[in-house]
Amino acid sequence: MSDPRQVIVVDAANVIGAKADGWWRDRAGAARRLLAGIAEWTTRLPESTEVAVVLEGAAKAAVDGTEPSAPRMTVILAERSGDDKIVDVVGTSEHERITVVTADRELRRRVTVLGADTAGPAWLRHELE
Repeated sequence: MSDPRQVIVVDAANVIGAKADGWWRDRAGAARRLLAGIAEWTTRLPESTEVAVVLEGAAKAAVDGTEPSAPRMTVILAERSGDDKIVDVVGTSEHERITVVTADRELRRRVTVLGADTAGPAWLRHELE
C-alpha cells in the first residue's frame, strides 16, 4: 500500500518569525536558511510528500537563482498577502493530504475550512533538526 500524496505548505514568514534569532535584520538570509533546512529535510520525507514554501515581502529576495532547492520543494512567491496565497494553494491542491505550517490563528481557520490540517512552527523546527 502506498503513502497518500501529501503536500506540506509552509508559511515561511510565520516560521521564520517564531524564533528570535535576528531574522529581522536580514529577511532574505533568514528565508534562505529556512529553504536550506527544508531542502535537506525533503530527502528524509516519503517520496509521496511535497513541500511548498510561501515567501512574501522582503523574504522574496532569497529567490535570486542561488537559493537552495530540492526535487520535491517548491518556492511560491506571494505577490501580496502570503496568507491569501497559502489559501489559494490549499484551495487548488489535488493532494490527498494537506498540512499548513503556521501559528496564525486566522490562517489556520481559513485552511481548516478547506480540509487542510495544521501544524505549528515548533513542529517544523523540530523536524528540521
